[in-house]
Amino acid sequence: MTLPQYDNFPNITGDRVSLRQVLDTDIPELIEISFYDAIQAESIEQAAEMQAKINSDYTSGDSIHWAIVDNTTHKIVGTCGYYRGFKQGEGELGCVLLSHYKGKGYMTEAMALAIDFGMNTIGLKRIWAATSKQNTKAIQLLERLDFKKMGELDDEIEFELNPQGS
Repeated sequence: MTLPQYDNFPNITGDRVSLRQVLDTDIPELIEISFYDAIQAESIEQAAEMQAKINSDYTSGDSIHWAIVDNTTHKIVGTCGYYRGFKQGEGELGCVLLSHYKGKGYMTEAMALAIDFGMNTIGLKRIWAATSKQNTKAIQLLERLDFKKMGELDDEIEFELNPQGS
């Protein structure tokens, strides 16, 4: 299974936030949270290269990456998406929030929108996430979204969505 081809990039609107495609004009705002293969961008150029790889991954059906936008201010507050696993009918869900928006509830709604899309539009059989043991905020977020701890490797904890809770 790969991500289905969509005529238009899937935008999702919630009560407080929307998920939309990351645009080239967004990149300067996203350097702080631009990553690819666990490497963080250090410049606009590097962030643009990373976004080009992310866009290529989407085109090939391997991932989908959204900008999280505050519906009131229209400011980008973070990013989230599915970054691997589609070939097995599953998706690894990940997210990053700009530091000045942390603790304000944006990510809970954004991840709920992404989970709904993954289950009901893509048809994923399994949704999972991994984070470091020290990332207590991410652990709390995943638990709030009804993910259950599945295992630990070195410094990382893997979580899986409890289908009964969705």
